[in-house]
Amino acid sequence: MQFLVYILAYPLLWLISILPFPIFYLFSDFVYFLIYRVIGYRKKVVRENLALALPHLNDAERKDVEKKFYRHMCDMFLEMVKTMSMSPEEMERRFHVTNIDLVLDYAKKGKSVILVASHYASYEWLLTINPKLGFQGVAVYKKLANPYFDKLVRKIRSKYNTEMIETRKAIPTMAQNQRNGVLAMYGLASDQSPKLDRIFHSMKFMGVEVPVHTGAEMLAKKYDLAVIMVKVKKVKRGFYEATFLSLADNPKDFPDFEITEMYLKEVEKQILEVPEFYLWTHKRWKHRVK
Repeated sequence: MQFLVYILAYPLLWLISILPFPIFYLFSDFVYFLIYRVIGYRKKVVRENLALALPHLNDAERKDVEKKFYRHMCDMFLEMVKTMSMSPEEMERRFHVTNIDLVLDYAKKGKSVILVASHYASYEWLLTINPKLGFQGVAVYKKLANPYFDKLVRKIRSKYNTEMIETRKAIPTMAQNQRNGVLAMYGLASDQSPKLDRIFHSMKFMGVEVPVHTGAEMLAKKYDLAVIMVKVKKVKRGFYEATFLSLADNPKDFPDFEITEMYLKEVEKQILEVPEFYLWTHKRWKHRVK
């Protein structure tokens, strides 16, 4: 059944990927209508999250954020499909990096790094910048239940020479790369809710006390990796801008969890500035301290 679903869906995904951008975004508008107006995908979760995280906004303002979020979410996931057929030149035009020298300096020093990102703006197109950075790019991701779609997603995300590894393989991969002297950049999205058996620290995120992912910081200290954050800004529809921020050159010099808190405070700034570009469909606050 999983293979049947895949072979039925793949031709449609390919056709979507080759649509000219004006038609592509008209199709995204249609998907928005289905997802938001007809199906109502995770509306309850989104509204609960917005009420918790943005209490300073009134109902009408949160409703406006909600609508804009769903439009952006449809764009973003379809843009991942668009990657299947986009040329590197077109991607370069649409996803710009402002301060790439910051990362190149680490490569020149021979210092491997952990790159922490968030589910904000375009985290899918973020993987396309890897060839410019001077590292072996390694992205840690959660495996999809359907093995055929998982293979497709890995193929799309690996188009720009990024190695995709499952979460459980992060430590063995880092250890092997360290032994072999491989200069690597490990990308982790660390802003969502951790599993209950992986909770080591809690803090206020968007004003709510919640458990937070600490794996990036722990791995950085274990393998002596510099920690860099990337902040992605949506300039306009279909165009993004990424900026790197150095958080810790020598993470062992920082008290436990300080780097994690620095990172999440930067994520907060992004959300408060333009909240509709955050991924509100995830149950980020499900384990909050009540």
